[in-house]
Amino acid sequence: MSQKKVLIMGAAGRDFHNFNVYFRNNPDYKVVAFTATQIPNINDRRYPAELAGKMYPDGIPIFDEKELLTLIRDMNVDEVVFSYSDVPFNYVMTKASEVNAAGVTFRLLGSSETMVKSSKPVVAVLAVRTGCGKSQTSRKIVKLLRAAGKKVVAIRHPMPYGDLVKQKVQRFATIDDLRKHECTIEEIEEYEPHIALGGVIYAGVDYEAILREAEKEADVILWDGGNNDTSFYHADVTFTVADPHRPGHEMTYYPGNTCLRMADAVIINKIDSASPENILQVINNSRSINPTAAIIEGASPLIVEKPEIIRGKRVLVVEDGPTLTHGEMKYGAGVVAAQKLGAAELVDPRPFTVGTISETFLKYPSIGTLLPAMGYGDQQMKDLETTINNCDCDAVVIGTPIDLGRIIKINKPSTRVQYELQEIGSITLESILKEKGII
Repeated sequence: MSQKKVLIMGAAGRDFHNFNVYFRNNPDYKVVAFTATQIPNINDRRYPAELAGKMYPDGIPIFDEKELLTLIRDMNVDEVVFSYSDVPFNYVMTKASEVNAAGVTFRLLGSSETMVKSSKPVVAVLAVRTGCGKSQTSRKIVKLLRAAGKKVVAIRHPMPYGDLVKQKVQRFATIDDLRKHECTIEEIEEYEPHIALGGVIYAGVDYEAILREAEKEADVILWDGGNNDTSFYHADVTFTVADPHRPGHEMTYYPGNTCLRMADAVIINKIDSASPENILQVINNSRSINPTAAIIEGASPLIVEKPEIIRGKRVLVVEDGPTLTHGEMKYGAGVVAAQKLGAAELVDPRPFTVGTISETFLKYPSIGTLLPAMGYGDQQMKDLETTINNCDCDAVVIGTPIDLGRIIKINKPSTRVQYELQEIGSITLESILKEKGII
């Protein structure tokens, strides 16, 4: 039989993992291309031969997803594998319809085909959407495991936006490691909180190689998920975070709905700032499709470093980038803090944007009067800095989980808004970890 020609649709993360674990050494398939979307500046390059393996001495080209149908025709593609996350069901099936109409099979790989088995216990933290609160959940789990005497190593969902060969296996234990690996703002947002806790976090491109390195120094592996993707590893316990600020999304977004169905426990987060009817809707939806999962109710209390610069002031709110863009949130921790602390006005950044930040607002016009902390490269970080400094405001409220002022120079007063997970009730992360024998 001749090899099937495969095209993998991705966004520089799940797509590479699916290739590595399922297609890289599979003689039945020939991956002829990747397509890329969601993340800027990742098309027009190649998945390198050093990572692609002996079947791909020239590597694999990466194209813009806009070229999908042309690529299917010109490369005689037999099968298209969809491999990225945080998209509505109708989006996935529209892509499937386009591919099928071109005469080609459309495929979603299953969890058993893409999960790697660890020699250590694995705790997975997933979500139904980007921005639900995975990060504070992961941090709380790390603290619980350490308190129980366990050495825990986190492994983060991939964000390989630079030199893929150099990024094959990345280990972060100090702030200097962030500089060494030339991390983007999006990467720093995920890695820095673990480092600040005195922990170790791995990431990169080859997640079996990453796992084998992490196992050498861990009693427990924590899978710190990205977007609303499923785990790359077989998990001994799975926590899935849901967001009552976006009720119903747990039922209609891929693969977040899969994550909900796989959960041992569903964390209904942000109940301190969501309406009771939205909380109840998410609880009922979760129980309807996963009746055996425990329900943990959680709050995200805010910690504001300098509340005095918010009260009565005209403030620019900077929030986590992906949460506002493909996560579609209309506000985050920065807005909640500004409103609670009596800001006089939320200043619209759009008249002051430049370069790639202006392009972000064109691509995601529903962002509104917030500024996403976009930083996928040096130029975008410079554009973010210029936009903030151009803005006619009294102060800047930073709702991202990192010290943004350490990365860019802000020419006006600023304050960070941080948040932690606080469980409400007797069903907690700790009780579930004990029940599953992790601690």
